[in-house]
Amino acid sequence: MKKHIFRITLAATGIMAFFTLASCDSNDTVDTPSQKTITFENVVTPKDFVQSGEIPGVTFFAPAGGKVILPGESQTITFSAGKAQALMFATMYGASKDWFFASKQPGIKLFDSNGNAITGDVSSEVLLWDNGSKNDITGLAESKPITQVMNINASQLVKLNLAYDDVSSKFTLTITNTSGGTANQTPLSPGVWAVSNYNGSQLINSAPFFTPNALSNPEITAIAQQGMTDKMIAKLNANTGIMTGLSPALVVVYRGDKNPIYETGKTDAGKGLKEIAQFGNVTKLQNYLKSLPDVKGVYVAGNAPIAPGSKVMTTFQSGAGDKIAYVTMFGFSNDWFYANEQVISSGMTGDVTSKTALFDSGTGIDQYPGAGNHQALFGGTPQAENNPIKKVGNQYPIPSVQQVVKVTIN
Repeated sequence: MKKHIFRITLAATGIMAFFTLASCDSNDTVDTPSQKTITFENVVTPKDFVQSGEIPGVTFFAPAGGKVILPGESQTITFSAGKAQALMFATMYGASKDWFFASKQPGIKLFDSNGNAITGDVSSEVLLWDNGSKNDITGLAESKPITQVMNINASQLVKLNLAYDDVSSKFTLTITNTSGGTANQTPLSPGVWAVSNYNGSQLINSAPFFTPNALSNPEITAIAQQGMTDKMIAKLNANTGIMTGLSPALVVVYRGDKNPIYETGKTDAGKGLKEIAQFGNVTKLQNYLKSLPDVKGVYVAGNAPIAPGSKVMTTFQSGAGDKIAYVTMFGFSNDWFYANEQVISSGMTGDVTSKTALFDSGTGIDQYPGAGNHQALFGGTPQAENNPIKKVGNQYPIPSVQQVVKVTIN
């Protein structure tokens, strides 16, 4: 299996917007060896953005009824990203009827072609745009497309500086109003920013805030005319969230009291769980499990990443007294995996998702899911750590297990 297992195309995802949780219908009535089918379905709802937020003002400005960034003042934001992602932002050119600063779509480039983070002065990425919703002289309403203001050098009015931490894959952007003393001195309004989700092949939203040479939208208009971010923040909040692919799932039928795939509280034993948790590669663990005397069968569901809206399945043989365990990678992570936390007996059928949990294998340093440059999603290799296996906590806003994976046995 190739290392870059999570390179998927948007056309292949068959994305589902919603899903229905099925109730658990279990019955332990099987007393003789039988063939069953276990199904793994990716039910996550993809969102346009993996992260988003507001660029706050600094100085209270009474006529505007809020805060602004005056000449000489700076504001910073932090965000995570991988090499395919970009940062989009927008803030009002305050001394105008309807102008705003923003970069080209899909945003400020964050990594070069070799995958190295771009740092330092990136002011050349900022442009000045005319929203086309008000006449620049009279201020009367009009309806023209968004166009770039060509006679003003935006990079002389706003300075952008990027810093990067490789371990966390986190950027810090400092925005400084440098318009003081120029012919175009202006305050900057509070702004908005976003990083688009990446599905392994392309950005989910390659035009995050507006489309040049097309009519504007209410969210950008509110920023460009009044410096108000409420509408855009509401839209971003509704369309921001962590998504993921899943790896092919390994299923084992075994006897005894110990789950042969993993054991919480202990470090990875080097038998193949790391390869699943970091890259979705089941081969090493599959071969190891086949060698164990208490293992009656090892099966693999699927042979490619399981994109949102997709499912895979495999049949397996089990008999009275057997138990079932499974594992699949949380694809857009450094080293996480889904596995059954509770025992599943051979006679159990129906929806067993409630017995599933998300675990950290402790073999790779975590980064923001779907926005970490050392993740397999971006062709990276996790930075090594050696911690005990444990359930994933609440450091990141991860959807619940039931919002990502559905596991059924029939």
